[in-house]
Amino acid sequence: MRTWKPTVGERTFDVFNVVLLAVLSLLFIIPFLAVLSTSFISAEESMRRGAFVLVPEKLDFGAYEMLLSRGMIIYNAYKVTLFRVLVGTFLNLLFTATLAYGLSRRTLPGRNVFVLIIFLTMIFHGGLIPNYMLIDKLGLKDSLWVLILPGLISAWNLFIMRNFFMTLPEELEESAVIDGATPALILWKIIVPLSMPAIATIGLFYAVHHWNDWFGASIYINDQSKQPIQVVMRNILLTGLVHDETQIEYIKDPPPAAALKSAVIIISTVPILVVYPFIQKYFVKGVLVGSIKG
Repeated sequence: MRTWKPTVGERTFDVFNVVLLAVLSLLFIIPFLAVLSTSFISAEESMRRGAFVLVPEKLDFGAYEMLLSRGMIIYNAYKVTLFRVLVGTFLNLLFTATLAYGLSRRTLPGRNVFVLIIFLTMIFHGGLIPNYMLIDKLGLKDSLWVLILPGLISAWNLFIMRNFFMTLPEELEESAVIDGATPALILWKIIVPLSMPAIATIGLFYAVHHWNDWFGASIYINDQSKQPIQVVMRNILLTGLVHDETQIEYIKDPPPAAALKSAVIIISTVPILVVYPFIQKYFVKGVLVGSIKG
């Protein structure tokens, strides 16, 4: 039996791919390692070697001690962020799935009109000032719900989930109707279990948005105890200081600003990096299957 042997061109192509992917991986990993290493440098080493180093001479935990062991500002910010991510993502998925299921039914009267109205919201926006006035009139300023309710449904995510629902066989719903199932029962007992790849993908989109977003909180929330971790991180990155000194104990030899900034980046980034690998497998399947039908 003749064995297959790769040609010179195929071997060259494989080597080129390996080298290219290795270089790209280094381009992504080295900046993260530089930030991680910089978070462990001391003030003396920072003065000698500069703001960012790839391999610190000696590990100094002063930045982490200042942020985690001597104050509550980071913990308070984490509580707000976790509340926003967990409650916000749950409500996002609840309302998005419900509306997407309704719009995916061909028997819905005026379905195309509703789809057009939702699509227009992706093109035209009221602007920052009208939004601020609306939030103020609704009494949501300085409330944690202002981080969740204004963005309860994303039109883009809605269309992805709607398209996924449209790929499911209509016979499933018809058989459930014959058995006496209500639309709500069909959605939560049949459609949702079959749509877990799309739901996991959209849920990750919403969760990452809630975790990374800082703009809304910086505008609508003045109470520092209600600010999420990204706003606190942004303030430290811009100034190199913690604004609320009452929540941070005095430290005799404070860490350099570069180490403090890097430590905040690591603290705010690691949790989402830990969660991502567990649901990354749903990404491609959920988005591609949801894009088959329009």
